[in-house]
Amino acid sequence: MSHNSSGSPPRIIAIANQKGGVGKTTTAINLSTALAAVGERVLLIDLDPQGNASTGLGRRASDRAVTTYDVISGEYRLEAAVFETDIPGLLLAPAGVDLAGAEVELINADRRHFRLADAIEEYSASNAVTYILIDCPPSLSLLTVNALAAADAVIIPLQCEFFALEGLSQILRTIDTVRERINPKIELQGVVLTMHDSRNNLTNQVEEDVRAHLKDKVYRTVIPRNVRISEAPSHGKPALLYDLKCPGSQAYIQLASEVIQRERARLKAA
Repeated sequence: MSHNSSGSPPRIIAIANQKGGVGKTTTAINLSTALAAVGERVLLIDLDPQGNASTGLGRRASDRAVTTYDVISGEYRLEAAVFETDIPGLLLAPAGVDLAGAEVELINADRRHFRLADAIEEYSASNAVTYILIDCPPSLSLLTVNALAAADAVIIPLQCEFFALEGLSQILRTIDTVRERINPKIELQGVVLTMHDSRNNLTNQVEEDVRAHLKDKVYRTVIPRNVRISEAPSHGKPALLYDLKCPGSQAYIQLASEVIQRERARLKAA
């Protein structure tokens, strides 16, 4: 099932959007869970100082002895931060609030854009995972650049709302800049439409515009507005564990299979 049995390196995907509240962390948690559920071995790296992906996977702030801050600052190896979650096949490297200070501390640091890339490379050499997903902070910060410098591909969650396309062009420009200056291999895996309400005319208009603009880069799967998805994190569980049958969970399972299909197509073409 997984494509890493040959010892090939993991596929590293950053989940990024500089706007907050677009379903980025929800996508990181539930896509990771769905990939693990179909037999992939997944590491989710929480790179957001808010640490919501860590909380949403049941890791309380008091249980995060070593965090991604310690990894980026060079105090610890990534392996020291990683632990098994309650979901078989899903590992988590949690974030802590001290990550917010990393920005300033790294400004004059050696290889400041590549701290995460270096840590992942060292980790992957001795730990077999098939996917590494990175939950980026909602800003175009040095942390986000670290994620993009490490990633093979980016998934952009996009809320179906009025200014969606403006925000989208900004993150696409950032990816282009990173490709030109820092990481030539990075590509767009896809754009996922979140908080989708098909009864709402604006939602449908935004969807049409985004699909016209980016064509097949937009996933067929859309993530619906769904109460169960928003309740799940307060129980420290992914939506897929909290309520597998709800439309939101089912959408993330579909999204995972689309992500895997795109990866297979890319490997075939290579």
